[in-house]
Amino acid sequence: MEIIVKVHKLLPLQTGEGKNGIWKKQDIIVETDATYPKKICISIWGEKINESQLIPGNMLKIEFEMESREYNGKWYTNVNAIKTMPFTDDKVSPSTVIYDANSDQSPNVDPLPF
Repeated sequence: MEIIVKVHKLLPLQTGEGKNGIWKKQDIIVETDATYPKKICISIWGEKINESQLIPGNMLKIEFEMESREYNGKWYTNVNAIKTMPFTDDKVSPSTVIYDANSDQSPNVDPLPF
């Protein structure tokens, strides 16, 4: 799926070392431009982190995947960026969600005003 959003805030860069070597993760808070704007935390991993794009106020088009998992009877959802790109087209507003029509995932879009 893809979404067009504005970068709101960067959380501290996280790093560590696991069985596959050193890893890093950048969580960013983005904001939609809906009637009632929503903030979303999106995680960007490893080489996909492009600090020159991650500036508060920048518009981004983000390809992402979502995943939920259970832990101790509670469910947690992660939104992971697959690709981030600068976005400059004024004809499309933030929070536009583009999805694959052949996918079994349903879109989560704002209702149109007309």
